[in-house]
Amino acid sequence: MLKQFLNLKISQKLSPQQIQLMKLIQLPTQAFEQRLLEEMNENPALESGKEEDLYEKDEYDTEDYDDYDDSEADRIESEDINIDEYLNSDDTPDYKTQANNYSDDDETKETPFAAAISFHQDLINQLNTFMLNDEERDIAEFLVGSIDDMGYIRRSIPDLVDDMAFTQGLYTTEKQVETILHIIHELEPTGVGARDLQECLLLQLKHKTPTESVELATSIIENQFDSFVKKHYDKLIQKFSISNEQLRNAIHEIERLNPKPGGSFSGNNKITENIVPDFTIRIVEGDLELTLNGRNAPSLHVSKDYQEMMQTYKESKDKSNSQKDAVQFIKQKLDSAKWFIDAIKQRQDTLFVTMNAIMHYQREYLLDGDETRLKPMILKDIADRIGLDISTVSRVANSKYVETPYGTKLVKDFFSEAMKNDQGEEVSTIEIKRILQNTIEEEDKKNPLPDDLLAEILKEKGYPIARRTIAKYREQLEIPVARMRKKL
Repeated sequence: MLKQFLNLKISQKLSPQQIQLMKLIQLPTQAFEQRLLEEMNENPALESGKEEDLYEKDEYDTEDYDDYDDSEADRIESEDINIDEYLNSDDTPDYKTQANNYSDDDETKETPFAAAISFHQDLINQLNTFMLNDEERDIAEFLVGSIDDMGYIRRSIPDLVDDMAFTQGLYTTEKQVETILHIIHELEPTGVGARDLQECLLLQLKHKTPTESVELATSIIENQFDSFVKKHYDKLIQKFSISNEQLRNAIHEIERLNPKPGGSFSGNNKITENIVPDFTIRIVEGDLELTLNGRNAPSLHVSKDYQEMMQTYKESKDKSNSQKDAVQFIKQKLDSAKWFIDAIKQRQDTLFVTMNAIMHYQREYLLDGDETRLKPMILKDIADRIGLDISTVSRVANSKYVETPYGTKLVKDFFSEAMKNDQGEEVSTIEIKRILQNTIEEEDKKNPLPDDLLAEILKEKGYPIARRTIAKYREQLEIPVARMRKKL
C-alpha cells in the first residue's frame, strides 16, 4: 500500500565562499601560509607586496572613461560586466591587509635541518650486509616497506604474500617470507619488524646478555604475557616460584626495552613541526597586551597587469569572441583575488577579536599564571561576548596556539566546564583535574588508589565528585586504572 505524506524540513546551507572563509579561520599560522602560497600560484591576479611600490595608484584616471556601451553586439554572453569596477582605484583599493596589532615576527627565521636518510632507507642499507639473491632482496625490501613508523609489521604473513603477488608480481611462499622476516629481525634498532608488542619485546630480550633477570623476563613475556600486562604479580610469583625481588628485577629489565623501536630513529621520516604561536600575550606595565603573529597579516593587492587587460578591452572598438572569453576569465580571477583578500582581513579580525575576548575573560590567570585562577569558560561564553557563532569560536580555539608568559599553550586549553565545590562556588574542571593528578602522583604505588577512594579524597578537599566523573577525568589525563599503576 502506497502512502503519501509531506515532510517539511528547514535547512541552512552555507555558500562556497562562507565555507572557504571558515576553513581559512581554522588554519593555524603555518598552514595558512601554505594556503596563501597555493592561492597565489592558482590566481595570477593576486600579488604580494605593497602596491604603491609597483606603480602609482592614480596612473589611470578612470573618471575620464566613457561608460561601456553594453550593446547586444558587445555583450559578453548574457552577463553584464562593469569594467570600471576593476579599474577605478577608488573602488579597488590596494587591499593591503596589514594591521597594527601584529607582532614583530616579520623576519623569516629558518631552522636548518641536518640532511639525514629516512628510517626505511636506513633499514634497506642494512640489508647490504646480508648475502641475499635478487628474489630474497625483493622480498626483504617489500617487508621493510611494510614497516610502520613505530617499527612494526602489522599484517599477517598470508596478506603479505598476496600483496607481493598482486602489486609486485612477486610470487613467493609463506615459509620463504618467514625466513626473510628473521633477517629483518636482525636489523637495528632491535625489535624492528615485529608483528606485535610481545614479539617486539622478545626480540630485544634475546639480544641482551643472558642473566638471571633477563632469562626470567624472557620467560614471563613468552609464557605469561597476559598476566604481565594486567600486572597480576601474585600470579607470576606463584607461577615461577620466585621472590618479589626477583620479579622486580625482571620487570626492570622489561621496562628498559623500547616498545616503539621505529619511533626512536633520529632520521625517521616523520618530522616534528615546530609550534608557531598564532598570538602573543605579554604583561606590559601590569596590563595584558595581545598581538597577532605578523605572518597572519600579509600585504596583498590585485594585479596591475590584470587591471590593464580590462582597460585594454574597454578601449578596444572591435571585440572578438576570444576577447570576450578572455575578459570573462579576467573578471573571474579579479573577483577571486578581491574575495580572498577580504577573506584574509575577516580572518585577521575574527582571530584577534576572539582571542582578545578570551584574554580578558581569563585575565586573572594570565596576570599571575596560577591555574587555580582559570575561570570556567565554554565556547558560548566567548561567542556571546563577540557576537559570533559558537562554531567559529571553536575553529579558532581548536587549532591555534598562544604564547604567554607561562609558556605556549593551545587556546582550547583555556576552556573548561564549571563545577561547584562544597562552598557552592563555581570552579573550573581544569583545577579539579590538576588536584586529581597531584593526588595520584602522591599515592603509594604499591597500593594505588581506586576511583572510589579518589572520589572520597577529593570530597574531603572540598570537591564532591562522583566516581564515574573521576574515571572520566582520569581517562582524559591519560592515567591508567589503579591496577595498572601498581608497582612492586
